[in-house]
Amino acid sequence: MSGPDSTSRTPDDVYTHGHHESVVKAHASRTAENSAAFLIPHLTPGLRVLDVGCGPGSITCDFALLVAPGEVVGLDRSEDIVAQARALAEERGVGNTSFTAGNVYDLDLEDESFDVVHAHQVLQHLTDPVAALREMRRVAKPGGIVAVRDADFHGMSWYPEIEELDEWMELYQCIARRNGAEPDAGRRLVSWMQEAGFTDVAPSSSNWLYATPQQRAWQARVWSERVLHSAFAEQALEYGFADQADLERIASGWHRWGSSSDGWFLIPNGEVVARA
Repeated sequence: MSGPDSTSRTPDDVYTHGHHESVVKAHASRTAENSAAFLIPHLTPGLRVLDVGCGPGSITCDFALLVAPGEVVGLDRSEDIVAQARALAEERGVGNTSFTAGNVYDLDLEDESFDVVHAHQVLQHLTDPVAALREMRRVAKPGGIVAVRDADFHGMSWYPEIEELDEWMELYQCIARRNGAEPDAGRRLVSWMQEAGFTDVAPSSSNWLYATPQQRAWQARVWSERVLHSAFAEQALEYGFADQADLERIASGWHRWGSSSDGWFLIPNGEVVARA
C-alpha cells in the first residue's frame, strides 16, 4: 500500500487550540490511564508503537513503559513541542522513545513498520481525517492496530446552565469549522475508519468528567486562559466571530462555572481500535 500523494496535502491545517502555555499544560496532564485506557489491554512488551500528534509526550512516555523493551516513536508537527516531549522523556528516564516532527498526511516512515499506531485528539483538527487514517494504516503492520480517540464537542454537557458557556460552544464550533475541521469528531470515528478501508473496527466511548472542586477549578482556569490568550482567541478575533469584550465575558463565565459548588462538565470521547 503506498502513501497519499503528498503534493495534494500539506501539514498546514490550522490548529484551533495552538500551542499557548495553557494548552500545552493541559495536554501534559494526559496519561495513558486517563486518556488511552481503551488501548492499554493491547499494549504488551516488545511492540513497536507510533504516537501521532504526541504533543508534550506524557501519553507517549506511558506507552513506552508498557511496551518496553519495545520502541515508541512520538510524532508531532511542531518542532517546539517535539523538543518538550524529548525533555520529558529524559526527565522521566524513558530510554525506549524517540520523537520527530512530521506530517500526518505524509509520514516519513516505512510501510508496515509499527505494531500499533495511535492518535489522541488529532482527527478533529484535520481537514482530511480519512487521508490521515489511510496513512496511519499504511505504516501499521498487517494485523496491527490503529487506535484513535477524539472528543465530541456537541456531546459535551454542563451544569449549571451558563449563557457564556453556550456562547463558548457556538464560538468554538464556528472557529473549528472555519478551519475546515470537525469538532464533533467522536461520533464520526467509525465512519471515517470505514471510509479509510478498515473492516475490523471495535468502537467504544469514555468520558472526562470535571465535577470536584479541584477539577472544576482546573477546567475553568484552563479554558478561561485559552479563551483570552491562545490561538483560539487569536482566530476568534481574526475571523470576526468575536471581539475582545466577548472573549472577556466568556472567560468570566468559565470562572463563574468553576466557582459553582454543584458544577459539572462532561466531555464524551469516541474511541476506535481497528485492525490493519
